[in-house]
Amino acid sequence: MADPGQRIYLSPPHLAGDELAMLAETLESNWIAPLGPQVDAFERELAAAVGVAHAAALSSGTAALHLALELLGVGAGDEVFCSDLTFVASANAVAYRGGVPVFIDCDCSSWNLDPELLAAELGERRRRNRLPKAVVAVDLYGQSADWEPILASCREQGVAVVEDAAEALGASYRGRPVGGLGELGVLSFNGNKIITTSGGGALLTHDRQLAETARRLASQACDPAPHYQHSRIGYNYRLSNLLAAVGRAQLRVLERRVAAKRRIFERYRELLGELPGLELMPEAPWGRSTRWLTCLTIDPAAFGASREEVRLALESADIEARPLWKPMHLQPLWRDCRVVGGAVGEELFERGLCLPSGTALKPAQIDRVAAIVAGCARS
Repeated sequence: MADPGQRIYLSPPHLAGDELAMLAETLESNWIAPLGPQVDAFERELAAAVGVAHAAALSSGTAALHLALELLGVGAGDEVFCSDLTFVASANAVAYRGGVPVFIDCDCSSWNLDPELLAAELGERRRRNRLPKAVVAVDLYGQSADWEPILASCREQGVAVVEDAAEALGASYRGRPVGGLGELGVLSFNGNKIITTSGGGALLTHDRQLAETARRLASQACDPAPHYQHSRIGYNYRLSNLLAAVGRAQLRVLERRVAAKRRIFERYRELLGELPGLELMPEAPWGRSTRWLTCLTIDPAAFGASREEVRLALESADIEARPLWKPMHLQPLWRDCRVVGGAVGEELFERGLCLPSGTALKPAQIDRVAAIVAGCARS
């Protein structure tokens, strides 16, 4: 029986402690509209944290994806290769530009876009003179994709790369922070992310001109004139100065949040890692995962219960758990799009479960979640 008022959520926001003071400072300055000194400072601090020259603070990670594809010239009918196992925002942003997503399956070692499948498909497209306009590859559940072979294949074919690091701020790839590995990078500060501005995102780049153009497009593309003049379509995508203040407070504790996520994962490993038929998400050898969500797969024949039976057992105890992302090629929205591979992502979705991973979780709550999962196993 669930305890009233004691629901355990998957990944709720966790305040750092300085948000109220920074909001008060912002309110006292009267900079409450979009843009202002907090936005400027947040952009500088984000860029430094990710190791890029420029960051544009925006209203969402999806807005950042949309602008990234516009900056790369994606237009009507252009194909964009996308990670198949991920949230729908990557593919939706392609559609915003009138493009057509092509989905590439993941590999087993990281659950991210498979570099070998990508290289083979790019080679085939080169032979047919039908290369995609861009590749959008995701760093999934806090773990980076294998970027060296991905970037090498794309550079060989002259295809631009967007790194969708919405789920992975604080992760690293071969000693480099994620987010700045492609031509453009994307972050999300949605309420469930490792740090949050309640809603928000950022576009990352080493190119000053791209950053300036992104900021202008995100501000309704106003021309430099004393009156309101517009020469191209723009968007209302800039982050508010108030939310940037929250983001600055959150960014200060990023490393503590990563450490907490990893401790949570290790506790789940201690409690569940030896159960037959249950495997936790592997950590690829090329970098540090943030373990944004603790994810596992369940083989029902060996474990004695299916992923869905475990999820429902948790729900009956007022504990939120969710299946892994449903691959894009299985989504009704994208059923007519091409997929390269697909079997790996399908199996992960069928067997995969995300456990509560909020950084404010108490040890007793982790133990409670793990006990219910273990209780579903064949005795």
